Amino acid sequence: MNENTWDGRGWTALAMERYLTMVYRLAHARTGSVQDAEDVAQDVMLRLSRHERSIRSEEHLKAWLIRATVNRANSLFRSAWRRKTLPLEAAARTERPEPPQHDALTDALSALSPKQRVVVHLYYYEEMRVDEIAAALGIRPDAVKMRLSRARAELRRRLNGKGEK
Repeated sequence: MNENTWDGRGWTALAMERYLTMVYRLAHARTGSVQDAEDVAQDVMLRLSRHERSIRSEEHLKAWLIRATVNRANSLFRSAWRRKTLPLEAAARTERPEPPQHDALTDALSALSPKQRVVVHLYYYEEMRVDEIAAALGIRPDAVKMRLSRARAELRRRLNGKGEK
């Protein structure tokens, strides 16, 4: 085990304690589904336990978790299973209880593209800098700024009551 492990318990223990919520929220921002976010978070933690020896520091751990979460969420969308199945809600023809009410901000955030939701989440909820987001996502800082700018414009439009596109 790497000598930089936290408290002698390993990077996975640290990730579960400090970063599981971040991984889940990021996965939810990317997938838009509670169940998919739970699956992604679980898979990322399992992958971390297998790759723990490659982690060099806590900063490296956080970057690894963000990148692994985004990659896993992306692969979920590309999977053949996902493309050939209907969500359970769409398949069920029985009456369902009303979905929980969302506030206007939650609805506006949900309407953003997954790429925009991810950068908004990392910037505002995880308080990451633009250069950190760019490094974590493997894109240029200018691309992060553009996604943030477009997301802000879309949120402003939706929250000012100008309706849908």
